[in-house]
Amino acid sequence: MSLDPYQLRLDFPILSQTLPNGKPLVYLDNGATSQKPLSVIQATNDYYAKENANIHRGVYYLSQHATELFERTRIKTSHFFQAQCAKAIIFTRGTTDAINLVAQTYGRVNVSEGDEIVLSVQEHHSNLVPWQMLAQEKKAFLKFIPILEDTTYDLSKLNEIITKRTKIVAISQMSNVTGTIHDLSKIIDRARQVGAKVLVDGAQAACHMPIHLVDMDVDFYAFSAHKMLGPTGVGVLFGKEEILEAMPPWLGGGDMIESVELQSSTYAALPAKLEAGTPNIAGVIGFSHALDYLQKVGMKQIKEHERMLTEYALERFQRIGGLRIFGTDNLDKRGGVISFTMDGIHPHDVGSILDEEGVSIRVGHHCCQPLMKQFQIPGTCRASFYFYNTKEDIDVLIQAIEKVKSIFGRVVRK
Repeated sequence: MSLDPYQLRLDFPILSQTLPNGKPLVYLDNGATSQKPLSVIQATNDYYAKENANIHRGVYYLSQHATELFERTRIKTSHFFQAQCAKAIIFTRGTTDAINLVAQTYGRVNVSEGDEIVLSVQEHHSNLVPWQMLAQEKKAFLKFIPILEDTTYDLSKLNEIITKRTKIVAISQMSNVTGTIHDLSKIIDRARQVGAKVLVDGAQAACHMPIHLVDMDVDFYAFSAHKMLGPTGVGVLFGKEEILEAMPPWLGGGDMIESVELQSSTYAALPAKLEAGTPNIAGVIGFSHALDYLQKVGMKQIKEHERMLTEYALERFQRIGGLRIFGTDNLDKRGGVISFTMDGIHPHDVGSILDEEGVSIRVGHHCCQPLMKQFQIPGTCRASFYFYNTKEDIDVLIQAIEKVKSIFGRVVRK
């Protein structure tokens, strides 16, 4: 059964507001962060108003109750993503934090001079810079899976890219620039053949489609709560339990120890070993309610709705001349993201004029500067959809683009 975005929008107070310029908000920057339903906002507020206490340490009611809510979220996250077990869910500050954790723990121990780390050319800086830092420290080599013209991975030379020297393959499941959804099975199979570990950046994919981590057979999977209705400052790292057990801690401090002496310490069992210090308790509890909301709406229904919006938007875009649209034409391999440029018009100018019409999109390099250099452009305009967006939102976007073209005197019709 299809979802009703008009009914669901009522749960998001920000979507009904009028901007200071008198225009209704049309929010199309979901690739950067999603909006939050009332249930998530209320749960976060309730923690501070009624349940505020630190977790794992107190014997009093508030602390025990907060601990129960926090750990219940871990179990819920494990079930939602069909992970190996709850202990395999590590709470972080976000996707960036999760990837850095793997690079600085598993990577530092297992990558040596002359080894290889394989990425793709369209990785977000969060899944590029940490590996650059590790490679420089260890004198390892970075290798890159190229992309085809339609922005899918070019796997024609995969066996030459992933070799017996490869220790880690770190790749995105869905591009934050083009919305391209990648079939990772061949990459994972090749990594298994040479004994390399696979980390998947799921920041864009986890919020838009069903994810079955056990079936994917990845070693690490990272994503952020704020892109899937949750609060900012919360991320998740899934790791296979046996790998996480063997990894050393990244941060030292409270709550990650078993015993501390003046000269040495022993560390707590998973997941505490990798969660030093007081976490974002309110954010994790809010994320629990975000998962409840997504479960109610249905991830399959979300994916189908976004496919419908993307198809409708692409059809509308193709009526306008003077645009360059990035990404595959295959809707089975494309999420709810449309990245485009307008002939002779800088993306920042496009974004500013769209903002005057109440339309919020993202412009720039989208933390993918190497990909922009391959495209030979400074940046793109990116409209990204979520389940609460409607065809009317896209109509307003199209009208705003028409205004941009009329202002710059470049209205071209096909």
